Amino acid sequence: MLIGVPKEIKNNEYRVGLVPSSVRELVANGHRVIVQHNAGIGIGIDDAAFEHAGATILASAEEIFQIADMIIKVKEPQKEECKMLRSDQVLFTYLHLAPDPEQARLLKESGCIAIAYETVTNKSGGLPLLAPMSEVAGRMSIQAGATSLEITHGGSGILLGGVPGVAPAKVVVLGGGVVGTNAVRMAMGMGARVVVIDKSLERLNLLDLQFGSRIMTVYSTTDAIERHVTTADLIVGAVLIPGGSAPKLIRRDMLKTMRPGSVMVDVSIDQGGCFETSRPTTHQNPTYVVDGVVHYCVSNMPGAVPRTSTFALNNVTLPFILNLANLGFKQAMRQDPHLLNGLNVCKGKLTHKTVAEALKEEYTPADNLIAC
Repeated sequence: MLIGVPKEIKNNEYRVGLVPSSVRELVANGHRVIVQHNAGIGIGIDDAAFEHAGATILASAEEIFQIADMIIKVKEPQKEECKMLRSDQVLFTYLHLAPDPEQARLLKESGCIAIAYETVTNKSGGLPLLAPMSEVAGRMSIQAGATSLEITHGGSGILLGGVPGVAPAKVVVLGGGVVGTNAVRMAMGMGARVVVIDKSLERLNLLDLQFGSRIMTVYSTTDAIERHVTTADLIVGAVLIPGGSAPKLIRRDMLKTMRPGSVMVDVSIDQGGCFETSRPTTHQNPTYVVDGVVHYCVSNMPGAVPRTSTFALNNVTLPFILNLANLGFKQAMRQDPHLLNGLNVCKGKLTHKTVAEALKEEYTPADNLIAC
């Protein structure tokens, strides 16, 4: 199979779909890999490293999209990339279609086979291709929140961990999954007072066993969220409905009850955000203020640490990429129902039920499209 790796073009996105070690593995399995010029330069990998691993360097994304059988990316295809996709071409990347009807429309029109990292599952029901980026984003959420709390960034001027004789900040984490757990770990490590709110008692029990009395675990209700949000200095939104739009846990009217200069970091922004006042921002302009509350809503947070993120992502995507290349997408999905769960768009049809429901469009079971 001919596998193409274009350079990412989203704002301040420096990650790359494959690293040289992954290229070498694919070439060893009899496949050809083409990489766009300078695709890895943002993480310190030059064209020579890709060539040494067996890839061919091409000058433009257009050349790659025109001839590749499968496109490997990191972020969702931008409008100009969607228009270069071909019928029956496989696209394997993060898609986050639920809040993005325009991308869904363009992918359907292209006739491509679009497989989303974020909906591929594993035997335990987890999301293995989302997990490493969730780990990065969870840890970064506390770094970003601590910086945003500084007075020069619009915050209230509170040091997250405080100092002897001065109380630390209160951090509220909404959601105790992978993002939330990593946010808790970082916030606790920096000396903050941490409250984690989740609707799963099983998850809260696991967090209690892991962190003990150093954090407070709270069962999620509207009352609990309102009570803790009004006294928080930093709130991290870390909720996820796989493939679907994030629920709005903090309403606009709640902002007026919050501390002036408090900060909200919405890690759920890729799925539409879990704060009513959230809108996507970029690393170049990461924050804005609503009713005195600082919002940090960067939609590709791990892109700020692209080298760590790229290698972490390749560790989990490579086995799936190899299966797709070795077997072809239909056979690979027939053999692996977890990979099949990643199929979001196929030949003009939406094939993930939660995505289709979020977009209020017709759903076609993926099994129907790979049966023959």
